[in-house]
Amino acid sequence: MNQSSNLIQPILVHDRLLTSMHQGATANDDALRLWWLGQSGYLVQWRGAHLLLDPYLSDSLTRKYADTQKPHIRMTEIPIAPAQLDFIDVVTSSHNHTDHLDADTLGPLLKANPEMAIIVAAANGEFAAHRLQVAPTRLTPIALDRPISVGPFTLHAVPAAHEALEQDEAGRHKFIGLVVEVGPWTIYHSGDTLRYPGMAERLRHWSIDLAILPINGRDPQRGVAGNLSGEEAVQLALDIGARRVIPCHYDMFTFNTVSPAAFVQAAAAQAQAYTVLQCGEEFTLSQ
Repeated sequence: MNQSSNLIQPILVHDRLLTSMHQGATANDDALRLWWLGQSGYLVQWRGAHLLLDPYLSDSLTRKYADTQKPHIRMTEIPIAPAQLDFIDVVTSSHNHTDHLDADTLGPLLKANPEMAIIVAAANGEFAAHRLQVAPTRLTPIALDRPISVGPFTLHAVPAAHEALEQDEAGRHKFIGLVVEVGPWTIYHSGDTLRYPGMAERLRHWSIDLAILPINGRDPQRGVAGNLSGEEAVQLALDIGARRVIPCHYDMFTFNTVSPAAFVQAAAAQAQAYTVLQCGEEFTLSQ
């Protein structure tokens, strides 16, 4: 699996992907565009502004676990080098796991975007600053009920349970999702999560156009924290009234993945609008 010919090939990669992003940025419309960059990573674009959600664009975990009982064998080719993304306004990290807070991704991004805002859960600020080798003041902490606006994006933190709802001594959540409002659109990016009591009721506060939810499920034999299954993701999307749902967190590591088939079957059976993207693929929401 180390040879690129054996990896899943993104539908657009490197310069072709970059061209797609630049073309979208110059479009004179109110459409929301996003590209799946693998795992839980998405580039969101609106009127030339760019939000990068939980990017993992390196092989750091493959190297880290190469000689262990839990090898992280990559399944999908890296679609773009982080240094190529030199137009990012804000990047997020939903929690401290490396596929959501990767120094080998965020370091080059910072160099390419010196003014870029870095949104992290308030509970994780010290840890994130140490991992990224930056001053804590370089990060922008977000907490529940304290939205943050960067350019046209307004971000609201909501709890995530990976697998439990964990809080620090000050009661701040260590795992979060984000509700992002931009122009006429509202996106919910759950981060890594299971469903917990009151989750749907909290999220129904917003009129969510697009929910981005993990589907790799929970298997204790994997030795890592679990997520929603495909069927659970569809049910959550229905219960929060999401107009459309996109699955994520699969096709990255061989030991921790699933087919999206069960998600597709459940969405079709329950008439929940959905889109399954290929890595590197663009998706557009238009009014």
